[in-house]
Amino acid sequence: MPRSDVVVIGGGQAGLAAAYYLRRAGIDHVVLDAQLTPGGAWPHGWDSLRLFSPARHSSLPGWPMPPFRDGCPTAQHVVDYLAAYEKRYDVPVRRPVRVTSVSRTERELLVHTDVGDWSARHVISATGTWWRPFRPRLDLPGRRLHTVDYRGPAEFAGQRVAVVGGGNSGAQIAADLAGHVELTWLTRRPPRYLPDEIDGKALFDIATRQVGGVGALGDIVAVPPVRQARDRGLLVAQPFNDEALSQADAVIWCTGFRPALGHLAPLHLRASNGLIPTTGTQAIGEPRLHLLGYGDWTGPASATLIGVGPTARAAVAQIANA
Repeated sequence: MPRSDVVVIGGGQAGLAAAYYLRRAGIDHVVLDAQLTPGGAWPHGWDSLRLFSPARHSSLPGWPMPPFRDGCPTAQHVVDYLAAYEKRYDVPVRRPVRVTSVSRTERELLVHTDVGDWSARHVISATGTWWRPFRPRLDLPGRRLHTVDYRGPAEFAGQRVAVVGGGNSGAQIAADLAGHVELTWLTRRPPRYLPDEIDGKALFDIATRQVGGVGALGDIVAVPPVRQARDRGLLVAQPFNDEALSQADAVIWCTGFRPALGHLAPLHLRASNGLIPTTGTQAIGEPRLHLLGYGDWTGPASATLIGVGPTARAAVAQIANA
């Protein structure tokens, strides 16, 4: 059975940030990634998806993202950056390797995969949320999709499409569809746009302050396509209602995600809210396990490119001192 001091599960932005600090600390590690190619979830987003921030404010530790010629980078620009980051730091990624479960013995953690098992002194779980979309269970006559299934407006031409969700994904996909389909945008409450000057860098600064947060400012970052559709009167939200859903040819649920933690089930660490109690990134019930990149639960803004670095550094410092 192969052994490593640290096994990192997931080769997206959080896994790469962890690998950067593990390399700097001289800690033996391996990154197991289920995807065929680099980039984590970024290759799977919709065609028009862009970051909230310019490249200079969207970097992993050690190496700034190369500039993007036209405002905020596209998802493909992020994929190219993450692939180059892997090569630059010679990240020891094994792919495609799907981790099925993690178990423990008194001396070590065992990482079980579809190509064999690994033993480790510590495990960093960095699987994110993209792979566990939340889909409401409603019996509807039309086609039902989620954010993860959407690519662009072409396949919906001439159809009645309901987009459900008042967050960033809902606003961006509704803006992408506006003018191409008979659009109905359904939200639980009226859309709340952040001030137009707010971008990802400002969100990170707010999210990492000791007091306050972004929630009081709004829910939607007014990236240029959203701002343009809003200002043209194409983004008009309606209160959520079953009738609009039943009349749609297609419903796109922009209803968020849950942490992808199924591989950790054998450790029996989850609380009643479905999350694993942590102090920082370290699991309270299993100190050899760290959870990285799942959002504020495991570190302020840690689900973002710019935000995952500080929590990755803290996690590796704890492992180095264990």
